[in-house]
Amino acid sequence: MMRLIALFASLVFAVAPLAGMAQEGEDVRWVETWGTALPLYPPPPSPFGNASPPPSEPAGDQANSPPPINPRVPYPGVLEDQTVRMIARASIAGDMVRLEFSNRQGAAPVTLGAVHVALAQADGSTVSGTDRSVTFGGRTGALLRAGTRLVSDPVSLSVPPLGHVAVSVYLPHRTATDTVDEIGLMPTLIGPGNQTESTQIVSPARTASYFWLRGISVARTDKQGGAIIALGDSITEGYATTPGAHQSWPEVLAERLQETPGMEGWSVINTGISGNRVLRSGAGESALARFTDDVLGRPGARWVIVLEGINDINMSIMSGMPESQATTADEIIAGLDQLVTRAHLDGLKIAGGTILPTKGLPFYSAEGEAMRDEVNRWIRSSGRFDAIIDFAAATRDPDDPQRLNPAFDPGDHVHPNDAGNRAMAEAIDLGIFGH
Repeated sequence: MMRLIALFASLVFAVAPLAGMAQEGEDVRWVETWGTALPLYPPPPSPFGNASPPPSEPAGDQANSPPPINPRVPYPGVLEDQTVRMIARASIAGDMVRLEFSNRQGAAPVTLGAVHVALAQADGSTVSGTDRSVTFGGRTGALLRAGTRLVSDPVSLSVPPLGHVAVSVYLPHRTATDTVDEIGLMPTLIGPGNQTESTQIVSPARTASYFWLRGISVARTDKQGGAIIALGDSITEGYATTPGAHQSWPEVLAERLQETPGMEGWSVINTGISGNRVLRSGAGESALARFTDDVLGRPGARWVIVLEGINDINMSIMSGMPESQATTADEIIAGLDQLVTRAHLDGLKIAGGTILPTKGLPFYSAEGEAMRDEVNRWIRSSGRFDAIIDFAAATRDPDDPQRLNPAFDPGDHVHPNDAGNRAMAEAIDLGIFGH
């Protein structure tokens, strides 16, 4: 009898926390406050093969401008007995967080020996008193199996709007870094041993990538807002923006929302992948292939803003590209139309962003411009989208609409700089999210 009583007591002790969490789940909803697209492997193919890009003609005040910053920072191909501390900026606030990891690209399981989360300082150190151990099913470590995602238990941590969060992961075993966002635009510190609890990483190597970390969600008790997913390519990712300055148009949009009374519950999640296309995989999966994971699979998703198509066009007109890479405006339109259908099927609203001008690229052509014009005309006039964001009009040169505005062109004629990204964010009518 005593054994039965002891067994019953142990079962009650084990089940009680789960019952409490179920009750908590009825009162809150989880909304992603930060996220990125994983994986970004293989890297986008260079249109110039192994050769250097040919020089292009500078225009006006660009003649003396420095070349755009290359945001790619080398990262180790293997980690072993090391701690990785990644810094992310939340967009909305919450008093509880959950972390999500992905091993979609990896061919082998990844052992997360220990995971900690804390508020972060600008230098990558953690704020005193905010460090929390992260558990998975009550356990401090976890096995991230190949091809899967892993969500942590809720962690009590008050994250302010636009606050920085440090996620520290200890990798005890030799682990290939297969699932990685190479262009994180934020500092990542890698130090020897298990330093997940340390305020500062000792003897760190520095890079700017996110390893396996896919998203951070916060618990919300209000019913307003949700996640706005920015689905795009390098322009959305913020390729030519200043690293660490939060100047990509999705991050500027997040700032605008926080500054607007009544809009503080809307997060913005950047799932841009440099080189990404609507129709074909290569630089990450195509928009059609990754829509389920990178849009529908985001906690609290309610809106998606699509800015894709320029890479489909460019890889059709580049000399030397295989015929299999060619496409037409009609095919791009059909792909975008399918994204609208899938968003509406799952109850999301979707905004279509017009494709930016690219005149000045070495492979720019009348054929490519005609394709861009046809796709943009469809975006503006089809009536398929719940809202239109005319990014092209916001960034084009008033004197030559087929070019980027010289004030927004860092010199590569395709990726808007900080000022250009701000113009893009300001072209978005915040009122659409109230619908």
